[in-house]
Amino acid sequence: MKKVLNLATAFVIAILFVACNDDNNTAATTGDLTIDLTGLEELGSDYVYEGWLIVDGNPVSTGTFTSVSFPQTYTVDINDLQTATKFVLSIEPAGETGAAALAPAATKILAGDFSGSSANVSSTGIVGDFSNSWGKYILATPTDTDDTNEASGVWFLDNSNAPTLAAGLSLPTLTDGWKYEGWVVINGTPVSTGTFTAVNAADDNAATSPYKGTTGNGPGYPGEDYVMGTAAGVNFPTDLKGATVVISVEPSPDNSAAPFTLKPLAHVVPTNAMNHTVINMEAGPNKVLTGSVTR
Repeated sequence: MKKVLNLATAFVIAILFVACNDDNNTAATTGDLTIDLTGLEELGSDYVYEGWLIVDGNPVSTGTFTSVSFPQTYTVDINDLQTATKFVLSIEPAGETGAAALAPAATKILAGDFSGSSANVSSTGIVGDFSNSWGKYILATPTDTDDTNEASGVWFLDNSNAPTLAAGLSLPTLTDGWKYEGWVVINGTPVSTGTFTAVNAADDNAATSPYKGTTGNGPGYPGEDYVMGTAAGVNFPTDLKGATVVISVEPSPDNSAAPFTLKPLAHVVPTNAMNHTVINMEAGPNKVLTGSVTR
């Protein structure tokens, strides 16, 4: 009888040993990655955020998300988690498949190197460093011949030494996947002045703007005349004094018709602003996005 009991006990111990080993093996194949990010805003309905671990120089997806409530935790392969050297966050088309889904898009918004079990991530090194950016603009409507509506246009240039003009913006060259965009906020609604990548050249809609006049495209700098059409419930021309002028950094392709979360420069046009006179911009509400990633 004692021998039978010993055999039964050994059998139970063996089963428990195998079960414990199975549990340990299962636990050892995956690990948790927790991201805690500041400043992100929800994307348009056709886009998602996606996290990536850089393992031996290759990207490994940690999953997509649309919620901007943090912290968030993702379960990933333990080997990838332990050997990753960097974390990158990108903006991706929703439902992406095929080869494009295997690597991050050009619109990388946050990145940081792991040091031990964590990585501090930032937009500064992956999008641009806006810590020393500055801006100037004038009120003018050079695309028509009417000199009574000069307060209905904004141009990011410096005419202090007219007739010689100079760029009114000092901004870093953006990485691939990003563009600048100017805005005026009229009655609480942002209206674009156009997208651009160079501060000393006309913006992308210089020849196609629905708001400009008919005598030309304006000077070779970013800006806009609001002398025709309507937007934000306002018929143009209007008076931009009291409106807010903003420079944002936008994903390209853009995820939404609204300004993106990165806004390095902004300024409320003074109510006593003089036409054709340089006005200095101020720091915008959001120059950098930051966060932490823990493994």
